[in-house]
Amino acid sequence: MAEKLSHIKLLVLLVLSISVSYTEQFQSSQTQTLLRIQHLLNYPPFLKSWNNVTDFCNMEPNSTLTIVCYEGSITQLHIIGDEGAPRLPNNFSIDSFVTTLVMLPSLTVLRLVSLGLWGSLPSKLTRLSSLEILNLTSNFFHGTIPPEISSLTRLQTLILDRNNFTGGLANSLDSLSALAVLSVKNNSLYGSLSDSLGNLENLRVLALSNNKFSGEVPDLSSLANLQILDLENNALGPRFPAVGNKIERIVLRKNEFTFGIPQEVQSYNQLEHLDISSNGFVGPFPASLLSLPSIAYVNIADNKFTGMLFEDLPCNPDLDFVNFSSNLLTGKLPSCLRPGSRNRVVLYAGNCLVSGDNNQHLISFCKNEALAVGIIPHHEKRKVISKIALALSVTGGIIVAIIVVGIVILVVRNFIAQRAGHEPPSRFVEENASTSYTSKVLRDARYITRATKLGALGLPAYRTFSLEELEEATNNFDTSTFIGEGTHDQMYRGQLKDGSFVTIICLKMKRYHGIQHFMPHIEIMSKLRHHHLISSLGHCFEYYLDDSSISRVFLVFEYVPNGTLRSWISEKQIKRKLTWAQRIAAVIGVAKGIQFLHTGIVPGLFSNNLKITDILLDQNLAAKICSYNLPSLGEYMGKEHLQSFLSGSNDLKSARVNHQDKFDIYDFGVMLLEIISGKPLNSRNKVEVLKDQLLSSIIADDKLRESVVDPVINRSGSDESLKTMIKICCSCLNNDPVDRPSIEDVLWNLQFASQVQDASRGDFQSSDGSPISPMQSSHLKLTIKQ
Repeated sequence: MAEKLSHIKLLVLLVLSISVSYTEQFQSSQTQTLLRIQHLLNYPPFLKSWNNVTDFCNMEPNSTLTIVCYEGSITQLHIIGDEGAPRLPNNFSIDSFVTTLVMLPSLTVLRLVSLGLWGSLPSKLTRLSSLEILNLTSNFFHGTIPPEISSLTRLQTLILDRNNFTGGLANSLDSLSALAVLSVKNNSLYGSLSDSLGNLENLRVLALSNNKFSGEVPDLSSLANLQILDLENNALGPRFPAVGNKIERIVLRKNEFTFGIPQEVQSYNQLEHLDISSNGFVGPFPASLLSLPSIAYVNIADNKFTGMLFEDLPCNPDLDFVNFSSNLLTGKLPSCLRPGSRNRVVLYAGNCLVSGDNNQHLISFCKNEALAVGIIPHHEKRKVISKIALALSVTGGIIVAIIVVGIVILVVRNFIAQRAGHEPPSRFVEENASTSYTSKVLRDARYITRATKLGALGLPAYRTFSLEELEEATNNFDTSTFIGEGTHDQMYRGQLKDGSFVTIICLKMKRYHGIQHFMPHIEIMSKLRHHHLISSLGHCFEYYLDDSSISRVFLVFEYVPNGTLRSWISEKQIKRKLTWAQRIAAVIGVAKGIQFLHTGIVPGLFSNNLKITDILLDQNLAAKICSYNLPSLGEYMGKEHLQSFLSGSNDLKSARVNHQDKFDIYDFGVMLLEIISGKPLNSRNKVEVLKDQLLSSIIADDKLRESVVDPVINRSGSDESLKTMIKICCSCLNNDPVDRPSIEDVLWNLQFASQVQDASRGDFQSSDGSPISPMQSSHLKLTIKQ
């Protein structure tokens, strides 16, 4: 028994001996690694005490050196040199240095600051796969940031400030899902910022200042934890960055931002520091920023902000610094910013404030400068030229450039399409109509380009108009040019200097919004250019000087002279009705217009609430849709949306549900029903009854069909063409959206009906389905949708 216990003791001692030996060997290996680092750093004075017997894991941490161990392994290494330390000698090798570092595989924190390190950062650094914090500030690294750094999936902090890195940020940054701090300040990085930044869900600090980044700032509004955004001294812009409402610090100083401050900024209740100085911001300065609950620092100096300040404006009592210098502000300095007991800095020279000192301009200076950026005084609003901000001109120029470049490709595609149009289509309504018009197609940029080119043919380039031009075109908006009005708009017929007629719609804004709020709407409007849409030719904004908000928006459209499609189909007083061939040509045009609204722009416009009274005919009887689902301008006029040709459906939610393209298909079916029957349809019940009658007439005798169908069709339409149209109509009116055909299938069958009609009567239409090409039109008219 004693002998057995003796063996057990020997075994335990042997295991302990091996363990101690292994630990000592492992610790010795780490010691040699640190001593090698000491040598490669050229024996700096703060590491001179290191030697073979140093107990690194039990060293007292200080501001220069900290080593942290866990279970005998080094997990943290902090080496901080003197600020401004020179570059290490020429015999230094960053590759050898990193090769040595990766021999500490348990490192989770690595800080190597101001050590004179230089060279291109080797990708082998990513072998430290446990790294959570990497800080290489104030060294001399150059070249690009290795994209392999995105493989450090545990990385929470990446700081590469004050180096000489060039190139851009890797697009694969979104793989760093744990990243909370990204700071690359004071380098020479350039290029645009990747959209992948918006995918870093845990990001709290984004510091990119003092580089050469350019272009738009990606959408960061999904970063719910973002607290600090520092983009100072780059070439970013022109839009104010979109961020979450937990933001605490925004620094945009010295960039190329030119739009105004979005309204959302006024809801940033945790914002403490705002510096947007030395940019080209225009529009009103929202004085409510001074009273945000956490604000302590506001600097808007050296911009073109306008608006009037008032003595009774409230301020946050913790506001320590305010700089309004070199803007176009008028009025009086708020009393809460005047010198008092609080040690607050307030700078406001170079404005037009009534302050009693010599550092302010005359009010005329601010008026003239405001005119230069497109803002007109309140009391001169009837006679002063209204100008658009520079950003809108740039946007319009880009759109025109895209249109011009695309014309050649468009001509080729149209030629191919015309040749294909002479071949009878092989699909019919009774086939299973495809409903798989996927979102991928809607997002495909080729569709945007193709549609934009198509819409450009025969139309002048989209542009901005001056108020003076529009006043001249309408004889100063004389009552003789008045066409009609809605709740918030008036419509006028005008004639431009080139002799062309236009429709001008004047929208009165009830709320106070700057130019940036209307940019998305204007961009969409400028793209809605197509043979079968009432296309926008341009716009004009009118501003007030007192708050720089937009008081009126003028939209310029084609002028269409021949009234609504209903007036040529079912109105009792009509003297001449459209023939069957002309009706088919008109509905083909409407279908093409709907197809453009769905696929010609991204995102598409759905649930347009189309009615037959929303279809106008030009002097060649070509159909043009004058109702789009664009409610955004209505949002700025009050609770009621714009009830004119721009408004369409107010049910925006329904435009986003599944089978969203099928709502317009149903409305199209109702139009077809009225066109076939020649009877005005004003109720859902009447539609259902007439639909059932038409379905029955397909299998019944000719007499029943003759009793349901418009007599004009019975006299001029072929039987096969009529049956095809009835099948299309009834398919569009299916109660379940899933069962309705796609707009492509509708077009296919309409063209078949047209060709059957042509073959039977010898009528030949133009290739676009109109009796005469609509692009020959010069006098057009627009009507208000009531």
